[in-house]
Amino acid sequence: MHSKILILDFGSQVTQLIARRVRDAGVFSEVYPYDVSDEFIRNYGAAGVILSGGQNSVTEGDTPRVPQAVFALGVPVFGICYGMQAMAEQLGGKVEMGKVREFGYAEVRARGHTALLSDISDFVTSDGHGMLKVWMSHGDKVDQMPPGFKLMASTTNCPIAGMADEERRFYGVQFHPEVTHTDQGEAILKRFVVDICGCTPDWNMPDYIAEAVASIRKQVGSDEVILGLSGGVDSSVAAALIHRAIGDQLTCVFVDHGLLRLDEGNMVMEMFAENLGVKVIRVDATDQFMGHLAGVTDPEAKRKIIGREFVEVFQVESGKLKNAKWLAQGTIYPDVIESAGKGKKGATIKSHHNVGGLPETLNLKLLEPLRELFKDEVRKLGVALGLPHAMVYRHPFPGPGLGVRILGEVKKEFADLLRRADAIFIDELRNTKDESGESWYDKTSQAFAVFLPVKSVGVMGDGRTYEYVVALRAVQTQDFMTAHWAHLPYELLGRVSNRIINEVRGINRVVYDISGKPPATIEWE
Repeated sequence: MHSKILILDFGSQVTQLIARRVRDAGVFSEVYPYDVSDEFIRNYGAAGVILSGGQNSVTEGDTPRVPQAVFALGVPVFGICYGMQAMAEQLGGKVEMGKVREFGYAEVRARGHTALLSDISDFVTSDGHGMLKVWMSHGDKVDQMPPGFKLMASTTNCPIAGMADEERRFYGVQFHPEVTHTDQGEAILKRFVVDICGCTPDWNMPDYIAEAVASIRKQVGSDEVILGLSGGVDSSVAAALIHRAIGDQLTCVFVDHGLLRLDEGNMVMEMFAENLGVKVIRVDATDQFMGHLAGVTDPEAKRKIIGREFVEVFQVESGKLKNAKWLAQGTIYPDVIESAGKGKKGATIKSHHNVGGLPETLNLKLLEPLRELFKDEVRKLGVALGLPHAMVYRHPFPGPGLGVRILGEVKKEFADLLRRADAIFIDELRNTKDESGESWYDKTSQAFAVFLPVKSVGVMGDGRTYEYVVALRAVQTQDFMTAHWAHLPYELLGRVSNRIINEVRGINRVVYDISGKPPATIEWE
């Protein structure tokens, strides 16, 4: 039985990063909303509790509060940003609105020798003070610590940037250790969960396979399972894991909705049906999807239509498999969080077609073996299951496929143009290496082409053209919550543009997206 950390979410957009950092330390963690019941908290079995940040102010009476059961559990508690402020206010301290807000980089003096920050610093001042380079994002601040707490960290604008009650093992920091901008954040979170909470760092994907296989076998029994295979990493790893568990009881349905990447359908069939021996039914539903998408321009409407039609296809195919009792999906943990599922009180950024249950008419139970895993864990699991490294570490591809990379109305003509342009971009990224020999595909976290439903004037030979535009998008990120546009070499961009314009008739202009996240998202829709 793994030791585990309970993370209570107060609405921060980066709460899931806390869970990822804790798991990176080899400790299992889960995110739940702050307003779970006291009974749930008492029965969860947490070795420690982390309180996330949030956008509210504890100085207002009706904003979120920490369940009192948390402070009575007798386990360590770590409050981050809003979590620290709520802890301070509820345990007898005082929080006030700061005169100066802090957003961005800050240098924090680590005061005192607490168990949390002892010997952790980025540099030491001439006066011998240990300093941390951190990321701040707050308006309110703790003005008075609760009884029993001592000062742990401070900045010029925030005299109480960290506090500790070491007798009860309660800690709070005003900065965000979960984001990569806090250099020692990983070390701080590891110190809390391993050293202070006493968790054994035994959470890893090779060992997880045996647990997952046993769980699937227990859940499914002798029933047959139907899985929607999209060709993406998540559904592919889910298929490999379930096949490891139940073999021929699994039948995969690979739906070609006409919005896949170039030659992807054939590659999926070759990998699964021919190499892994998985039963795969291929369904060409291009006309069905395109028919329902005709005239639709709203991104959220397109996502919902694609999700609905997936279910329609499964209803038809599952009807042919009389013994199928389960529908398996490649749902992963960020899907659940982003779709305002377990552990998210924030706004829904975008819906996911594989989250949210199934219509009763499908008459299938839901099997989601990756539901608790983050993307990096899914990739590690895929490699451990024997899937090709190049396939497992492909850049993320959205569930709705090219449907959300074609702005506005989706047409087969547009999809055909886009998949060819996208293939050229990816090909050049793979074949272009930097000084160290690393390809630009591996140096970027996600890269793709976007079809713009506008035409521009061009000249080819002696003739005038009036054709479509594609935008290239390439970003570098560690967590996909924030991202920087990739500074691709001009020569590389020039080759990509030249090839697309010459090889893809119908496109006469190529532009490069240099927006970061935020304010933009990585995908355009």
